[in-house]
Amino acid sequence: MSQSPDITARSWIMVAILGFVWGGTFMVIELALEGLTPFWLAAFRIGFGALLSCAVWQMLGGRLFSAPLTGPDRSSLILIALLSSAVPFALISWGQQYVTSGFTGVSMASIALMVLPLAHFMVPGERMTWRWVLGFCVGFAGVSLLMGSQAFESSGDVRELPGRLACLAAAACYAVTSILMRRLPPVDPVGLSAVLLLIGAFGVIPLAWAIEGPPPLPDQRTLWLVAFLGMVPTAAANLLRVTVVRTAGPVFMSLTNYQVPVWSVVLGAALLGEPLPPALLWALLLILCGVGVSQYGALRRLFGRG
Repeated sequence: MSQSPDITARSWIMVAILGFVWGGTFMVIELALEGLTPFWLAAFRIGFGALLSCAVWQMLGGRLFSAPLTGPDRSSLILIALLSSAVPFALISWGQQYVTSGFTGVSMASIALMVLPLAHFMVPGERMTWRWVLGFCVGFAGVSLLMGSQAFESSGDVRELPGRLACLAAAACYAVTSILMRRLPPVDPVGLSAVLLLIGAFGVIPLAWAIEGPPPLPDQRTLWLVAFLGMVPTAAANLLRVTVVRTAGPVFMSLTNYQVPVWSVVLGAALLGEPLPPALLWALLLILCGVGVSQYGALRRLFGRG
């Protein structure tokens, strides 16, 4: 796509919804890991999401690309599918066995810092400005304040370092696929979301079988958790993510990742009785300031002042 990002009120609403949904996902993953191995959790989640997305896609006519794909575009599509679902879902599920959910949240916030330089060189209309750089730095400072040292506490497990690297690698996967997705030719967002999950399922299921053996039979509670993960933060959220990246651009989409750790803390306090850190309000203020500075032009257009 060569056009400049089109950031509207709808874009802001979709990003807010994604931040809320993904903010609660790590809590659900931790609960699901009590009854399911990590790679099969990723496989079941992606498989369920792919079936649901494909069903909706076919009901809407089954449209995909407006013109036949070239060889490089086909390769990009497969790479995006693997790096946007199969690989990061497996990495997060495995990594969360050894790291805190706080560290996972900070890792997701780093996506914004990874996307910024990539978009500058690879996506037309997404050039770095001093406002963007300053805004993302302020926002990341807010995330770091929110999570504090708890996110980096050591459990002493020798697998903790690989677990942290797995979470950071998952964040890098999301950053790269946001860029590649924006560069695809004109495509129906519902179809693209469904195809990405379908290819991801074909990638992760053999991986789970090879590493963890035949699929286990989860209990009823775990099945409900997997169904939720497949339906909401996978199928529905993946469609929103595709839509935002394709219209508003990967840099704007990366703002979602500043919200994720905030919602993870708030939902943990509301649903699990976890304590709210005193620094929450200051962290929220920094994050909102960072978003405001980095998206100053879009906010002016949104409120009709530019």
